[in-house]
Amino acid sequence: MIKSGAPFRSGPQFKSGWLGRYGQAMVASLVSAALLVTPASAQFASPVGTSTGTGGAAGQRSGATTSGATQVSVPQAPISSYRPDAIEAPPSPDAITPADAGGPPPEQDGMGGPPPANEYERFVSTVAGKPMRRFGSELLLPDARGFAVPPTAAVPPDYRLNPGDELLLGLTGSVQASNLRLAIDPEGRIFIPRVGAIRVGGVRYGDVHGVIEQQVARQYRGFALDVSVARLRGVMVYVTGFAAKPGAYNVGSLSTLVNAVLAAGGPAAGGSFRSIQLRRDGRLVSDFDLYDLLLRGDRSGDAVLQNGDVLYIAPAGDQVAVTGSVNREAIFEIAPDETLADVLLYAGGISTIADGTRLMMLDSLGRENTGWTEVSAADAAVRKAQRGDVIRVLSNIDLVRPMGQQSVLVTISGEVAKPGRYYFRPGTRLEDVVAMAGGLTPQAFPYASVITRESVKHQQRQSFDRAIEDVELLLTAQPATSVNRAQLVQPASLQLVDSIVDQLRRREPTGRLVFDMPYESAALPGDLILENNDTIHIPPQPVTVGVFGAVPTPASFAYRPGGTIGDYITSAGGVQKLGDKSEIFVIRANGTVLSDGWGVRRAPALPGDLIYVPIEGNRGEFWARLRDITSTLFGGLVGVASIQAITE
Repeated sequence: MIKSGAPFRSGPQFKSGWLGRYGQAMVASLVSAALLVTPASAQFASPVGTSTGTGGAAGQRSGATTSGATQVSVPQAPISSYRPDAIEAPPSPDAITPADAGGPPPEQDGMGGPPPANEYERFVSTVAGKPMRRFGSELLLPDARGFAVPPTAAVPPDYRLNPGDELLLGLTGSVQASNLRLAIDPEGRIFIPRVGAIRVGGVRYGDVHGVIEQQVARQYRGFALDVSVARLRGVMVYVTGFAAKPGAYNVGSLSTLVNAVLAAGGPAAGGSFRSIQLRRDGRLVSDFDLYDLLLRGDRSGDAVLQNGDVLYIAPAGDQVAVTGSVNREAIFEIAPDETLADVLLYAGGISTIADGTRLMMLDSLGRENTGWTEVSAADAAVRKAQRGDVIRVLSNIDLVRPMGQQSVLVTISGEVAKPGRYYFRPGTRLEDVVAMAGGLTPQAFPYASVITRESVKHQQRQSFDRAIEDVELLLTAQPATSVNRAQLVQPASLQLVDSIVDQLRRREPTGRLVFDMPYESAALPGDLILENNDTIHIPPQPVTVGVFGAVPTPASFAYRPGGTIGDYITSAGGVQKLGDKSEIFVIRANGTVLSDGWGVRRAPALPGDLIYVPIEGNRGEFWARLRDITSTLFGGLVGVASIQAITE
C-alpha cells in the first residue's frame, strides 16, 4: 500500500506480472487525480515567479499542496479577430509619354492636306474646267481626323495585350486588393504581390481574367477578381510602299489599318486606295480596299494592328474620270473588267437632272483617235472601262429646248376678271391666257400693258453691260484726245466719270416687251407665244400726261383729248434757258420713245405720256462728248437726255 507523503519507489515487484501492470495503472490514476484537484491557476500559472519565498498568495497556495506534486505551466496565447490578407499596390511606374501612349509623335500628327495633283488629275481638271481629284483624297484633309480611334474606345475581347499595357485588378474575399495597377513588362508578364509573376502578353483581353484567376487560386480560396485595362501603351507599325510619309509609327493599341494609313498621310499621288496590304510575321493578313469603307461602309478587312505589323500601299491602278451630272465628280481607280456602268456607280449614279439615256466618253490616250464619242446606256453596261477614259454625263437642263417643249407658268394681273398664276401647256398663246383669266375688264387699257420676260431681261443685261464698259472706256480716254486736257484731267472730272458709270451700273433692265400697237386697241397681241415665268400686267387707262426736266413747273397734267406735246410743255411753263429744245423726247405708255427734237411738240399727246426736256449738252466739251458717245452706243432708246437726267 502506498502511503500519502511516502516517496514512491519502484521495485522488482512492479516490473513484471499482473501486480506490476496493476501498479502502473494506479500510478497513472493518482497523477490524473492530482491534476484534477489542483486549482486552475496552478495549471496555467506562469513558470516565472513560482518560488514560495515571495510570500504572495500564489506561494501560499503552492505551499498548501501535497508535498512532492509537480506543477504544469501553460503559456498564455493572445486572442485576435480574423483578417484576410491584403495585397498592396506596387509603386506606380514612370509616366508614359504621349508618344508611348499611342498615336503618332508630334511631327507626324499633323497632315498638311492631300498630296499634290498628279499628271492625270491636272489633265482632267483642264478638260472639265474645274479641279478634279482622286476619290478618297478628302480623307487626307486635316478635318478628316475623325477617323482616329477616340481615347475612350472600349477594348474589344479580341484585343491581345502587349508589353507596356497596364491592367487594373480588384480582389475581394479571402484576399483584398483595390485599384491594383500592374504594367506588363517587356517579357509579357505582370507581378502580383504574394501571388507571383503571371504571363499575359499576347493573351486575348477576353481570356486574361481566367488566366489571372487561375494563378491567384493557387494561393487563395474564396475570392472574387475584377480585371480591366487601365492604359494601352500603343504599338509600333511600319507603313511602306506608296505612302505620303512612309516610316515607323507609334499608334494606339486599338488602331486599325485605316488609322495607321491616315497617320502616314494616306496614299501618295501614285499610291493606291484599293490595295493596302497588312503583313504580320511574313504572312498576308488583309488586303484592304478603301472603297469598301468609303462606298459601302464595309470594315471587315480593316484589321486591328499588332506590334511590328507592316503596311504596304500598292501603286495606283488604272484610273477613270467621271464628270457632269453625277452625284460625285471625281477620278476613280478601277478594278479589272469593270464596265462604264460600274464606274458610274462609284460616282453615286447619275443626278436627278441627268440625261440617263446616253453619256459622252473621251479616250484621252488616243487609242481610237475618235475624240468624244456618244455611248448609250445599254452599251455602257457592257463596255469595259479603260485606263485614262473621261466620262461625261450630260444634263437635261443645260440645253435650251424648243418653245413647244417648255412648260409655262404665267402670272397675269391688273384689269382682268381673275388675276393669278396659271400653268399652261407648251406653245400657249397670249389670247388663251387672257381667256383663262376671264377676259379684260371695261377699264383695261391694253395699249399700256407691260409684258416682261426673263430671257429678254437677260439679253438686255448683257447688252447694257457691254455698252457701259464702252462708255467707261471712252469717257476715261477723253482727256487724252481733247484739246482741253489740263482741265479734263482734274480730279473733279474723273470723279464725275466714275459717278456716271456707277449710276449706270446700278440700273437694272426690266425685260419688257414693247409692242407698236394702235392706241385704240381693245385687245393684246393674241398670237404671242408665252414662255415660262412671263408676267402680264394690264393697267387701267391713265388720265394724266407728265412733263419733267428743264421746265419751270414739272408736274403731271390732266389728259385733254386733242392736246399736243407742245401744249403740255406750255402748261409746265415752257422750256427754260438751260433746256435743250432739240433733244426733247416722249416715252409713250406702251414703252416706245418719240425723239424728233423740237418737232416732237406737234405730235398728239396720249394718256400716260412722259415728256422730258433735258439740259443742253453742248454747253461743255465733256457733255458734248458724252452725248456723242451715248448716242452712238445706246441709239434712240437711251440717248444723251437720259444720261443727263441721271446725273442731274
